[in-house]
Amino acid sequence: MPSINLLPDHPRVDVGTIYCIGRNYIKHIQELENEVNAEPVLFLKPAASLITQHREIELPAFSADVHHETEMVLLVGREGRNVAEEHALHHIAGVGVGLDLTARDTQTALRDKGLPWTVSKGFETAACVSDFLPRQSFPDLSDVRFALQVNGVQRQEGDTSLMIFSVPRIVAFISSIVTLLPGDLIFTGTPHGVAAIAPGDRLDLTMGELSATFTVRHA
Repeated sequence: MPSINLLPDHPRVDVGTIYCIGRNYIKHIQELENEVNAEPVLFLKPAASLITQHREIELPAFSADVHHETEMVLLVGREGRNVAEEHALHHIAGVGVGLDLTARDTQTALRDKGLPWTVSKGFETAACVSDFLPRQSFPDLSDVRFALQVNGVQRQEGDTSLMIFSVPRIVAFISSIVTLLPGDLIFTGTPHGVAAIAPGDRLDLTMGELSATFTVRHA
């Protein structure tokens, strides 16, 4: 079973469902020419798509245009159904930084046909995460900065103050649909600056005291 590392005592936490929020930053919505939604756009990734920085990103053979999407990632620590926004943070045990990898060409082709686009989001190694720190290490989740460098050049810089849907709103929304369980992960959306990655690339993620490095190869 996939697992993540929760610092500082390094307990391994088994990962359950991986929830992802799309279209949560205005400039990212604009760069992909999408619409702003009244409610969070929710999709899932298989737990088997998760990797930590000890593994390489594998580009799938079916895509020629895999994009990086850098995001703050939440670790659920407490079961919750219909969680009120004012209680949402009590259900978050840890915070990390990660990559929601997207086979953009595949996603576009499937979406144009009105078909589900799980293939474009759920391939092997499509969910990359750093180690996690306890939520208390981030006193204000509405004011967290994170960044991605590719081969030493900054590609993305995010600030959670710019999210359309806040962490409490995201937790309340997901838990109104299905029970959140300990070990679930929530990717909270990416800022603008998404772009293609290629074999040999080095991706360096940072968020506060957290960092993670991934390299890219063909599957």
